[in-house]
Amino acid sequence: MPLFGAVRGTFPAVRSVKFCALTAHTGVTEKYDGGAAHTRMWTILGGGVTAIEQTEAARPRGTRLPRRARRNQLLGAAQEVFVAQGYHSAAMDDIAERAGVSKPVLYQHFPGKLDLYLALLDQHCESLIQSVRGALASTTDNKQRVRATMDAYFAYVEDEGGAFRLVFESDLTNEPAVRERVDKVTNECAEAICDVIAEDTGLSRAESMLLASGLGGLSQVVARSWLHSDRSVPREQAVQLLASLAWRGIAGFPLHGIDQH
Repeated sequence: MPLFGAVRGTFPAVRSVKFCALTAHTGVTEKYDGGAAHTRMWTILGGGVTAIEQTEAARPRGTRLPRRARRNQLLGAAQEVFVAQGYHSAAMDDIAERAGVSKPVLYQHFPGKLDLYLALLDQHCESLIQSVRGALASTTDNKQRVRATMDAYFAYVEDEGGAFRLVFESDLTNEPAVRERVDKVTNECAEAICDVIAEDTGLSRAESMLLASGLGGLSQVVARSWLHSDRSVPREQAVQLLASLAWRGIAGFPLHGIDQH
């Protein structure tokens, strides 16, 4: 009777199998596409074969997740690697290892390293834009608006797991797709601030945009400087200092339609 004439047990279907060795008692290692390496121990029993499956992985791999959950997991792992190593030094192998998946799984979601980086930029640029818009809408008191907007930038550089480095300190700014996204977040934040200035002061759109770009740029640069100084000044105090400086300037433009006499 052929060695493989009968097989006890049901084995999962695999798309590719690499046979490393086969004896009466040991050992076949099967490489599953998108999963971990598995070792099957073969024992001859009455003309058939019984398989005992063992998983070889220091880190669990191949756990099935919904597509969105898997994508978010991969983005989280990629963020850690890109922030720590920079774009050019990071490798897809590093990201796959950090996520605990095989490279084929990573490539199922992101065709290349740049696609992965751009997906992160899209996510974190939108996060800052929404934070600034939320700060501006949080009150009708313009002095408090200035402070809330400044604080949005400080919160962003402090709480995003280093994501601000991908946006504002990228080593890939010569890449057009990256530059486009960085410009977008800068412009959309400025546009949101500009809307409030133009409505409240009656200044032209062009004048309001200049002031808004100044306030946004000031907030971003000072927030990063504060973080790089190891938060030598408490965040609340740092925000108040910056807001006081900005308010002294912006308060010089009277509210539109208000009698100043």
